[in-house]
Amino acid sequence: MAKKSITKNYLYNVTYQILTIILPIITTPYLSRVLGAENIGIYSYTVSISAYFILFGSLGIALYGQREIAFNQDNKEKYSKIFWEIIILRAITMTISMIIFEITFCRHSNYQIYYRILILEILGNCLDISWFFQGREDFKKTVLRNILVKLISVACTFIFVRNSNDLFIYFCIYVFSILIGNISLWLYLPKILIKIKFKEINIFRHLKPTISLFIPQIAIQVYTLLDRTMIGTIIVDKSEVGFYTQGEKIIKLLLTIITSLGTVMLPRIASTYAKGDNNKIHEYLTKSFSMVLLLAFPMMFGIIAVCDSFVPVFFGEGYDSVIIVMKVISPILFIIGLNNAIGMQYLLPTKKQNQFTIAVVCGAISNFIMNSILIPKYGAVGAAIGTVIAETVVTIVEMIYTRKEFNYIALIKKSFKYFSFSVIMFIACLLVKNITSNDLITIFVQTFIGTVIYVLLLALNKDQLLYLIIKKIKEKLIKK
Repeated sequence: MAKKSITKNYLYNVTYQILTIILPIITTPYLSRVLGAENIGIYSYTVSISAYFILFGSLGIALYGQREIAFNQDNKEKYSKIFWEIIILRAITMTISMIIFEITFCRHSNYQIYYRILILEILGNCLDISWFFQGREDFKKTVLRNILVKLISVACTFIFVRNSNDLFIYFCIYVFSILIGNISLWLYLPKILIKIKFKEINIFRHLKPTISLFIPQIAIQVYTLLDRTMIGTIIVDKSEVGFYTQGEKIIKLLLTIITSLGTVMLPRIASTYAKGDNNKIHEYLTKSFSMVLLLAFPMMFGIIAVCDSFVPVFFGEGYDSVIIVMKVISPILFIIGLNNAIGMQYLLPTKKQNQFTIAVVCGAISNFIMNSILIPKYGAVGAAIGTVIAETVVTIVEMIYTRKEFNYIALIKKSFKYFSFSVIMFIACLLVKNITSNDLITIFVQTFIGTVIYVLLLALNKDQLLYLIIKKIKEKLIKK
């Protein structure tokens, strides 16, 4: 199979990630006003519960499958056999998960009607084979599928969700978009796979390695989902879940731009590792670190600068608590960007998942402890503090394990440039904050001035990564 271009795959992935940013910018203000903070909280809380069952039903199969397909992407017979073994194993584990979900939540719960529709979400994830295409470095198919499904679901949201009584309809749109989207990818398989004899299939050979990847995924989910679950469990007012979810959502949307490179790099590094080219791996990782530093700091300071004006315009009345949540949680743009480069782009594809597991387990434990202490007193803000601490713990542990492979002193020195430029940008944004009483105009002015100042500072400093990005864009334009 011909090698896919990393730049092309990154652009495909970034295109989709940009869409995932734009569409919530369109839908979130509408849903915040139409459904209200309490319904948003109920939605976030119940979806966080179903996510645990998807996690346990998936084991570590998607991540493991992506890596194994990447290792064997040039051998059609091998990757066809691996695909069917993994999909059968996943069908078994997901079925068990759905049965337990039905017994534990769908029959006995205040939100029974919502949990029942979420069974289809679990089924939809059972049919998800995007890991197969990502392992083959074929991002075009998954991106085009995702874009189409997203656009249809957004249209349905505006057409059918009209007031606070339409929460069930919103659940249906969410669930069926997942189900139909994942089924659509199966249409490509006849041209890609070859027939495998059933007697040759051995699904249980994959059980042990998937479980080894399952443990870190449990830990990751603990400190990404546990926040919402614990807020909803500890605090009676589900609006607090809504405040946390909305604030975290904006930060995570920006984070996708930074981490989208990791989705592309994992199969490429896995394939490079299989060939024993360690120098190339380090070259890839050095570029990833640089990209994180270039993007994360200005995003972090930018969101802190504009969120006072942004939240009232974007979410409407009654969401003032989201402002402090966004400010507190914004450092994860840098922290997660860094641990994504170390963990997802290096430790996992190079089969060092034990080190990755220890790092994320440490993060999960610290997150649970901090949430238990902070949520009862500070609610959504306490959960935000816990998230920042947990992600910091993960990054520190990963850096300790990889300190011999990478020069983190040089990384810290390089980060000072981007950090200082971002601080200058931040100060400029604050100076123009009161230039007008119109919040929307203020946001645009701050964003424009901040972006111009940051890019100018990079250009004056002759930043190599900036010039590399400009060069790549020019090459693409010339080809067109």
